[in-house]
Amino acid sequence: MNPAILTAAHRSLRFGTKLRVTNRNNGRSVIVRVNDRGPFIRGRVLDLSRAAAQNIGMVRSGTAKVCYEVVTAS
Repeated sequence: MNPAILTAAHRSLRFGTKLRVTNRNNGRSVIVRVNDRGPFIRGRVLDLSRAAAQNIGMVRSGTAKVCYEVVTAS
C-alpha cells in the first residue's frame, strides 16, 4: 500500500472497488480504491493510506469512526 495515494485495505471487497469514506467527527470525505487486504485488528473495518487519512483529518488521531459506501465496484 502506497502511503502517498488514495487507497484502502478491506478484508473482503474486491480490489479496484472505489469507496467514499467519511469521517463521522468532521464530515470530511475522500474517494479511495481498495488495493490491499486488512486490517487484521479486531473492531477495524478499513485501513486508509496516509494520504487518504490526511484528507479526512485523521492522521493525528490515528483512528476515527468512519462511514463508507461503495461508489463503484470492480
